[in-house]
Amino acid sequence: MQAVILAAGRGTRMGELTKDTPKPMLKVGDKNLLELKLEILPESVDEVIFIVGYFNEKIREFFGDEYRGKKIRYVEQANPVGGTADALWTAKDSLKDKFLVMMGDDLYSRADIEACMQYEWSLLIDKVHGTRKTGKAVIEDGIIKDIIEGEHTGDEWWSGTNMFVLDTRVFAQTPVPKATGSSAVASSKHSMRSCASRRRARPMRRLRK
Repeated sequence: MQAVILAAGRGTRMGELTKDTPKPMLKVGDKNLLELKLEILPESVDEVIFIVGYFNEKIREFFGDEYRGKKIRYVEQANPVGGTADALWTAKDSLKDKFLVMMGDDLYSRADIEACMQYEWSLLIDKVHGTRKTGKAVIEDGIIKDIIEGEHTGDEWWSGTNMFVLDTRVFAQTPVPKATGSSAVASSKHSMRSCASRRRARPMRRLRK
């Protein structure tokens, strides 16, 4: 199985920390964020595709062509602010069958990854509180029916974590701008509803870190 890790962004909100280092290469303890992700990938993941951009040579130099027995490949994202869908579509020609998608600057657990991989299509979601600007998952009977981007508030609601299990059928959809005038693109609402109803995308109930 393949895993796609999106690691092209600079992380401008990190200020001086990412002046000469890509955000996914920042360290937590004695390891960088990408190391931590690769080390908890299930054994069934035998190939990792990094979507790279900002200071991509530092990622290439660190991981090379193989890491902990997993083949490493690199695909460069031409539009660094293109968003999640643009980054994933960049790897379209390198992907086959079912694959995992992860953000380069997030932390996950192996338990959550393995649970998501049990389903044909799935999205890991996190129960959150208060106000956040993110994608809100709309759930009906345990199925994700929609993802609504924007600022949301409430005592308790589900937020997408941008960790997906998909397959190449997703590329039959055409990405659309996340918002009017935005250079970032995402799958259309029609695409998400189609995924949910035909592919039975399932939410996780917890995000473990």
